[in-house]
Parts: sequence; C-alpha cells; structure tokens
Amino acid sequence: MSTTLDIQRPSGHVARVWLDRPDVRNAFNDGVIAELAQAFASFAVDDALRAVVLGGHGKAFCAGADLAWMKQMAGYDWEQNRADAQQLADMLWAIHTCPVPVVARIHGDCYAGGVGLAAVCDIRVAAQGVTFCLSEARLGLIPATIGPYVIRAIGETASRRYFTTAERFPAAEAHRIGLVHEAVAAEALDATVDAIVSALVANGPHAVRACKRLVRDIAGAPIDDALRADTARRIADIRASDEGKEGVRSFLEKRAPGWQAGTKRE
Repeated sequence: MSTTLDIQRPSGHVARVWLDRPDVRNAFNDGVIAELAQAFASFAVDDALRAVVLGGHGKAFCAGADLAWMKQMAGYDWEQNRADAQQLADMLWAIHTCPVPVVARIHGDCYAGGVGLAAVCDIRVAAQGVTFCLSEARLGLIPATIGPYVIRAIGETASRRYFTTAERFPAAEAHRIGLVHEAVAAEALDATVDAIVSALVANGPHAVRACKRLVRDIAGAPIDDALRADTARRIADIRASDEGKEGVRSFLEKRAPGWQAGTKRE
C-alpha cells in the first residue's frame, strides 16, 4: 500500500496519481521515487488505461527534494550519490515512457525536481499564481537528471537562463517558454484537466498510444529515407488494424466508434 501517493481509478480508463505529502509540500524522498516508479510500471502493463493525471495534495505541486532526505544525502559517498540519482532518473524515465498520455495538474509551487516531474508529463496545465524555479544552482548543484526533459520542454535558450540563475518565474512565463501548455485561473484548473482527459479517452486508444510513441521516436530525427519508410509503415499498420478500420467506418457512417461505448466524462 502506498504511503506517499494517493492513487485513484475513477474508471478503468483513467488513473489519478496524487503526491500525498502535503506537510512537506510533496517534496521527493526515496520513498516517493520508488512508489512513483512502481505505480507507472503497473500503468505500463494496463491495457485498459487511456490517460493518467498527476497532481499533488496540499498547497504545492512538488517542492523538489525533501530536506530530511537532503541531510541524509549529505553524508553519501560518490557511489551512493550515483545510485541515488540513478533511481530518480529511472523514475522519470518510467513516467516519460508510460504508454498513455500523462497530464500534469500543477496547482501550487513547482520547484527543482518538481519541474522535472512536470516536464516528463505529456500535457501540462498550471494554475495562474503558481511559481516555478529550477533552484539547484542556489545549493551548488545542477538539474542533471531532470535536464533532458526540461531542456526538451523549454528549449536551450530558456534553459541557459533558468538553470544558471535559479530565478523564480510565474505560470505565464512557464507558458511562454513551453513548460506548460495552458495557464488557467485556479478555479478553472480541474475543468481544463477534465476536458483534456475526456478528449484523450474519446480517441482511439491504440492510436493515442501510437501517437505518443511516434512523437518520442521521431522528434529531432532527420527526415531521411529511413524515417519516411518508418512513418509509411506506421500509418499502414494502423490503417490495417481493427481500430483503424472501425474509426474510418464510424466516420463514414456518421456514428460513434466502438471504443467510445461505455466511456464517460472523467
């Protein structure tokens, strides 16, 4: 049973994962890292799942590393530090490679590792008033394990600034640089997230998974003969699939596709 997460299944198609350490602003420790990795490993083999929402209980989305955990790490040697960092890197990868889209619901402050946790999600929605900060340099550290995901989200130029200055920045700036897709009024946060989840659930479940994989596989790849052949194969595969055939038939027949049967607004 989880002690740091609140995992809910409002339906077979949707999972909601809440960081549940409000007393420490949902800060990371080794327990949070292990339980997130375990949760997303289970999602990876759940064929019924179509979307995951990741949020936090309390006032903050995630405040980075837990102070007690940092005190413990202060006594680690190099190998212990490497092993500890590898666990965080593996957890982030488990979320990044989750077969279905992961939607970040960012309702409160998002610092350091919390920014990385948001960045590994596919769709990120933040409430206006949320503050973001890549604060590692203030402590003489670097955002290394989260770096690949944050740089992909905000680009090299913004990363050069916010990695090195450790400045705080608001949700509007996070939206401008691409860290969040939408910055909405706090009272609209849940409705916005729910609308995104409903859109995901309404689409072909295999197609959504294939779309996520497509982006991950071809982002930044050269448009060469191999890529053109690969993309042609992918569309042929899905056109010939049962889901692809049903999707086209339902469109032509002006009816809902079969995968929408029994679904509801989440």
